[in-house]
Amino acid sequence: MAELDADLDAIIPSSFLPPFWAKLVVGFVSLLCFARSYDGDFVFDDSEAIVNNKDLHADTPLGDLWHHDFWGSRLSSNTSHKSYRPLTVLTFRINYYLSGGFHPVGFHVVNILLHGGISVLMVDVFSVLFGGLQFTSKGRRVHLAPRASLLAALLFAVHPVHTECVAGVVGRADLLCALFFSLSFLGYCKAFRESNKEGTQSSTCWVLLSIFLGAVAMLCKEQGITVLGLNAVFDILVIGKFNVLEVVQKVLRKDKSLENLGALRSRGLLFRMTLLTSGGAGMLYARWKIMGTGPPAFTEVDNPASFADSVLVRAINYNYYYSLNAWLLLCPWWLCFDWSMGCIPLIKSVGDWRVIALAALWLCLIGLICQALCSEDSRKRRILTLGLGFLVIPFLPASNLFFRVGFVVAERVLYLPSAGYCVLLTFGFGALSRQTKKKKLISACVLGILLINALRCVIRSGEWRSEDQLFRSALSVCPLNAKVYIQDLIFKTDLLVHYNIGKNLADKGNQTAAIQYYREAVRLNPKYVHAMNNLGNILKERNELQEAEELLSLAVQIQPDFAAAWMNLGIVQNSLKQFEAAEQSYRTAIKHRRKYPDCYYNLGRLYADLNRHVDALNAWRNATMLKPEHSLAWNNMIILLDNTGNLAQAEAVGREALELIPNDHSLMFSLANVLGKSQKYKESEALFLKAIKANPNVASYHGNLAVLYHRWGHLDLAKKHYEISLQLDPAAAGTKENYGLLRRKLEQMRKSNV
Repeated sequence: MAELDADLDAIIPSSFLPPFWAKLVVGFVSLLCFARSYDGDFVFDDSEAIVNNKDLHADTPLGDLWHHDFWGSRLSSNTSHKSYRPLTVLTFRINYYLSGGFHPVGFHVVNILLHGGISVLMVDVFSVLFGGLQFTSKGRRVHLAPRASLLAALLFAVHPVHTECVAGVVGRADLLCALFFSLSFLGYCKAFRESNKEGTQSSTCWVLLSIFLGAVAMLCKEQGITVLGLNAVFDILVIGKFNVLEVVQKVLRKDKSLENLGALRSRGLLFRMTLLTSGGAGMLYARWKIMGTGPPAFTEVDNPASFADSVLVRAINYNYYYSLNAWLLLCPWWLCFDWSMGCIPLIKSVGDWRVIALAALWLCLIGLICQALCSEDSRKRRILTLGLGFLVIPFLPASNLFFRVGFVVAERVLYLPSAGYCVLLTFGFGALSRQTKKKKLISACVLGILLINALRCVIRSGEWRSEDQLFRSALSVCPLNAKVYIQDLIFKTDLLVHYNIGKNLADKGNQTAAIQYYREAVRLNPKYVHAMNNLGNILKERNELQEAEELLSLAVQIQPDFAAAWMNLGIVQNSLKQFEAAEQSYRTAIKHRRKYPDCYYNLGRLYADLNRHVDALNAWRNATMLKPEHSLAWNNMIILLDNTGNLAQAEAVGREALELIPNDHSLMFSLANVLGKSQKYKESEALFLKAIKANPNVASYHGNLAVLYHRWGHLDLAKKHYEISLQLDPAAAGTKENYGLLRRKLEQMRKSNV
């Protein structure tokens, strides 16, 4: 191993070689690269996984985390993506508790620190990969290949493809998975500290601990289980010194000795493989049972290649996706927050010139594999084999080989595989330095790569600080993509970006601009149901009901289980007086999403419009059972019972609602009205005043309090609040009329007193 370190002598100064200083440098650089994202907003998937995730709230039992997916939905639901990461969600919950709410700074700081810790840990991992295992008499691992491990760790720390995991809060799943993945691998290495004359002996405790850490990694993200495969490869090829080339040659020569297989027959190795296999099988079985023994349901827009009829088309496109992932590792300047929704057009024939990309990928991979298996240099075989293992094995869950995934290309899944890339790149620099006398040039190239990547990390971290910057940065990627890689990606890459910019503009109230982006998204992909749904919603609010109905009807035709689109279609149909169709749409939405409080609320509104009061109350009661804090449903129940003369029942419902939502001023107002009609003036007054204190600029609050005082006989107070109400809303006819009556009464009283 000294040979590789000597080759890197001109690149890594000796002053940085002691482990403590090496780790200090790596940690500082990793934090510096991504520090800019510390005060960013919650962006993109953060909204669903964190802000809208009830599992983060203290009133949600901790036990629910073990039955819900990453987004807070029940795993048994047919709409669940089956992403089971309870330990990651638990860290979000702790963040929420410590921050006192959804304050993104605390969430971002934890991500940045996690990446720094993982980068430091990678110094030890790379030390094993480059230098092998060697322990002192006291059982401490010797830090071999210091230059190679430091350079690889620096390359890992500053790789821009990590920005999504570090700057996007939901990327914590990948960070935690990588942390426990690395600890599991290093723990497995600890099993070989003791040795005797017959060879290396393992410590069962360390192997079991490694399996446990692998399970923890899997509970952070599914990718974590692959560490068991990497441990097995490490054990067989490095510890067992199994030489694949020699075995193949002996088999071809029909050599009966096959001495190298003796390592595989050794009791220790077989025992460790049995433990790893049993542990992995147990994890997969438990995961399958928890998931509900059914795979997640993805649509064609999520992963179009997996829906192709031809096996050949699927295979070509999967391999093309692999080449795109490889390109992101090689040239991480071309980054986008989401590559789904038709960003990458399908390759439908071998005549498509993009096939060159996948041919180039496999040419490189086959060359590396041949070097890893056929080299006579055992050191070279070990480094290349483990580098390829780190590159390929953690990527397998995202490869579509074993099951369909819900994305085309995702930068976040490259966090762990990038470690293998850094191993291969470092080894390549060493080999290049050995072949040339211009070592300063190699040193300058390495330094240039580190600086450029660090700069790219800083820039990309800034783009992740807000949704607006993130979505617009994706639009700006297109021209660069054309120069660097594939011309025809320009057209399709805009799709999801237009959708997200439209969503962002709609959230800010800029409906006109949002409509333009949504229309462009639908034009680029006529099957983009989410864009249709959001566009239909905006058109509904602008009272353009016919077009809204057409869009939403098309959306549910394309995706019949799209519950939100069914509900929105029902709202539009209700506005168009198509009451039977609206009821059917609401019922269909509830069929596809059984726990849908907003849909029950809208169904109740439909029944109220049809004077089906009992049905309306039942629908609203269902909404409050599913979502106890559903203020609108509670309010509508109180108002309906009040309007139909059921004051006692209205009062009971109002008190129940305020117990659950004690600070809701609209509920205070509604209950105050009921209490006033029941002549419970004092209690009604207290609630009115509390509602006004919470929201002092609502004219009806002052107007109805004035009516209460009017009935109660506190005429001066009634006059005061009538006047405040009219200042806030001069056009309120009822308040004007009541104020006129009060003034006449006061005038009569004045004359009578005179």
